[in-house]
Amino acid sequence: MGEVVNVLVAVAVIVLVVRWATSGSKDSSGAPSPSAVLGFRPKNVTPEMVETVHSMFPDIPSDNIRYDLLRTGNVQVTTNKILERGFLPAPPPAYYTIYPRTAEPPAPRQPATPGNNAANAEAGSSKPKKTENLLTRYHLEGLASGTSIGAAPEEVGAKSVWEDSPEKREANLRERKARMILAARERLLAQQAKEKEAAKA
Repeated sequence: MGEVVNVLVAVAVIVLVVRWATSGSKDSSGAPSPSAVLGFRPKNVTPEMVETVHSMFPDIPSDNIRYDLLRTGNVQVTTNKILERGFLPAPPPAYYTIYPRTAEPPAPRQPATPGNNAANAEAGSSKPKKTENLLTRYHLEGLASGTSIGAAPEEVGAKSVWEDSPEKREANLRERKARMILAARERLLAQQAKEKEAAKA
């Protein structure tokens, strides 16, 4: 009889321990705890920590940053991981049951480049289109009258002398830039003329 009581007490203790262990993985609301879902005990992460890393690496999604900060709890360690690997792994799907997806802020407006001209043309189709080339951008229309600048291509971008004042250096740089643009224009016109002659022959 004494052995039966010992067995019943042992079974009762085991049941209580199992219930206590399984109830520890649930919050008081009945939802699973973050440590049970993520598989590790998450560190305390503030929005400022996420924003600090995101401001340094805007191409890394905020959810990836938050997930790594939950693991490390340290902005410096997360930053070093990004620098070493170049990326942070995406959080598992279970992460989104606890932390809903964050809406990424809209990207800053990019200046017009040849790569996104098609998108700009669709967006601004109602506006009159203004074509701008290097001659108009750098105000070289008067210099591009079709006359040769008389400089060899290797002389156009040659090194210049370091001037004494910043104004002289800026003027020198502007002049070299103008010479390079005009030389490139002459080479393009010569190439187009050769192509036309080859097409006629």
